[in-house]
Amino acid sequence: MIGQILSTLLPVFLIAGCGALYGRFRTPDIKGLNVLNMELFVPMLVFGVLADQQAPLQEYAGLALAAAVVVLGSGVILYPLARVLNLNLKTFLPPMMFNNSGNMGLPLLVLAFGEAALPAAIVLFIVEMLLHFSVGLYMLDPHTSVLKRLKLPVVFACIAGLTVNLAGVSLPGWLLQSLNMLGEICIPLMLFTLGVRMLDIDFSDWKLGMLGAIACPLSGLLLAWPMIYLLDLPGLQVAALWVFAALPPAVLNYMVAEQYQQEPHKVASLVLLSNLGSLVVMPVVLGLVFAAGYV
Repeated sequence: MIGQILSTLLPVFLIAGCGALYGRFRTPDIKGLNVLNMELFVPMLVFGVLADQQAPLQEYAGLALAAAVVVLGSGVILYPLARVLNLNLKTFLPPMMFNNSGNMGLPLLVLAFGEAALPAAIVLFIVEMLLHFSVGLYMLDPHTSVLKRLKLPVVFACIAGLTVNLAGVSLPGWLLQSLNMLGEICIPLMLFTLGVRMLDIDFSDWKLGMLGAIACPLSGLLLAWPMIYLLDLPGLQVAALWVFAALPPAVLNYMVAEQYQQEPHKVASLVLLSNLGSLVVMPVVLGLVFAAGYV
């Protein structure tokens, strides 16, 4: 079991470490890489997986519902804590709700459970992403245009892929292979850019960051536990949901906070210290998943 955990986590942290090491001596255009990833490679991966007829998406409806409960429920159960501690709700709650299902979740699930976990990983990523670009942006600015959100390449790829799959349209193999090859670039690139971002850690708000490192995975796991029994999910989906629930906040939270000028330095501490905390949390969660024999 220890070998399984190490073989899963070491590639994740080695690739992220390469990003941190490269970023230490060079100044890569992270903004440009992230734009390329989010506008080309990630949409290719999402569309390719969703459009593939070998991925019966109807079987993942329960997992999608459970993921939505984890994301939205985290905001609900942590709202009283934020009130008691007199925290800015727009600063604290979004990072606690919208986790790192892209940069860390996608590669971690594939490395842990194999290519068979990719459809589940994509479904979890899509649920988190759609909620982030709808509920998350509304939390920061209720006047954000709905049309502007729908124009995002990832959202468009999601809608197009679901339409092709549910309509029963079979795409030629050469097209799917091309989409998958381009899409697979996004996973190591996500980890690499995450590593570069880790160099920007601001320890001035370390108390808030430590609170987030505990509250984010704990709230997710507390919500995932009843959903697993209520929805009677199959083993691989249960394993994927446990990992999803324990993921730290998405790096995108920092980018969005910076765009909306919502205390980006505090959000950066929440995001980056929580991602460092995942060095402890994820081995424990993976150990429990493997020990329980879900996969």
